Amino acid sequence: MLSNATAICLVATIDGSKARPFYEETLGLKCLTEDEFAIVFELKDTVLRVQKVPEFTPHEFTSHGWRVEDIESEINELNSRGVEFVRFRCFEQDGLGIWDTPGARIAWFRDPDGNLLSLSEVKWGN
Repeated sequence: MLSNATAICLVATIDGSKARPFYEETLGLKCLTEDEFAIVFELKDTVLRVQKVPEFTPHEFTSHGWRVEDIESEINELNSRGVEFVRFRCFEQDGLGIWDTPGARIAWFRDPDGNLLSLSEVKWGN
């Protein structure tokens, strides 16, 4: 049933005036619409809905991620736009902050609300 439906990605913000420029200018996403409830950005084959909420405590785990072809290039581009990548004591990460697992190479960063976001260069399938 839902295996053929398109997923909608969701994250929260308490300050749309900071979230919109981060996702639009820093990450390069196209804003489709904004109202008092959310800011909606175009993604490949779906959308990212940044929900405006009055209170929010970010999760300690990844809220949203992107599958990328060349993680080093993406990290370098985001670094040039002021994005800082997160380092975790429990993972062995390289100089760019990439954790190399058997199935993927992963790096994490946070949005202005503290949502943990990731880049993944996968080693399995297309």
